[in-house]
Amino acid sequence: MKLKQLKTNWDNLLQSLKVDLLLGELIFNDLATAYSNSTRYYHNLQHIEQLLTVANLMKDEAKNFSVIELAIWFHDVIYDSQAQDNEVKSAAYAEQVLTSLEIDNCMIQSVKQLILKTQFHQTNLEDYDSQIFLDVDLSILGASQTEYQIYSQAIRQEYSWLSQASYYVGRIKVLESFLARSRIYYTEYLFNRLESQARFNLQQELQQLKFVFRKNIFNTYKIM
Repeated sequence: MKLKQLKTNWDNLLQSLKVDLLLGELIFNDLATAYSNSTRYYHNLQHIEQLLTVANLMKDEAKNFSVIELAIWFHDVIYDSQAQDNEVKSAAYAEQVLTSLEIDNCMIQSVKQLILKTQFHQTNLEDYDSQIFLDVDLSILGASQTEYQIYSQAIRQEYSWLSQASYYVGRIKVLESFLARSRIYYTEYLFNRLESQARFNLQQELQQLKFVFRKNIFNTYKIM
């Protein structure tokens, strides 16, 4: 999906919400600029494209698909790998922008809540739209081995400011937290299609990181 196609998706979404497309175009340009920042190797427009594509597969199951689409567009608009409040800032940005577009406040609050849930990627079993959104955001975990490797390398690039040791410690913690879950995906749709591959990918990366990490520690010890 190229930029033109993303713009069409955005316009169609706004039209369904009866939003002024001229004002919407200004917002789209701001979003495209944010997601095209040179420091974004994974959390970029390709990420948005991938999420929209996967989400569309579950469109008929959603209670309010427009809320999910808006959350996808705004959930990583503020992204700084050195910050701890990206989700909060992205949610606040979404509220400000969507208010300017005169979108219903109830919908805006729903979008905010979805974005904030990406902090811990947890929701309750009664909130199916949240389940769809969170599952879609993690769909890359169940990609092919090649795609997953590209993703993991891109994440490392976004955290290039961290030393190798610090990155490994943090990344290992994240991988282990996902593997410790009884299931990674809430929805049956993505659980049936991606769960096994996601666990395989996560386990493979975890083993590789632990191997390299231990090897580096051993080499350091020998030098000392």
